Amino acid sequence: MPLFYKSGEEIRIGDRITYLSKPGEIEVVADKLVGDAEVDYYLEEVGRGVLIREPKVYGRVFVEVRDFGDILLIDRGDPT
Repeated sequence: MPLFYKSGEEIRIGDRITYLSKPGEIEVVADKLVGDAEVDYYLEEVGRGVLIREPKVYGRVFVEVRDFGDILLIDRGDPT
């Protein structure tokens, strides 16, 4: 089941976002088991959510679904 921003758009890897008013990028979308150790770890240990990369302030942070209201989509990025 896909994950969505508060605004209704589907969350995708590479999306440029703001989280807690800081710019970042969606690095991992953990919405189902996919056989990838990193994604599956987050699902099994924390639950559904996204990993955000922002190297200047907080580095990498995993945000659970319940906290998605703090994430705003700025632009679709390159998923590669």
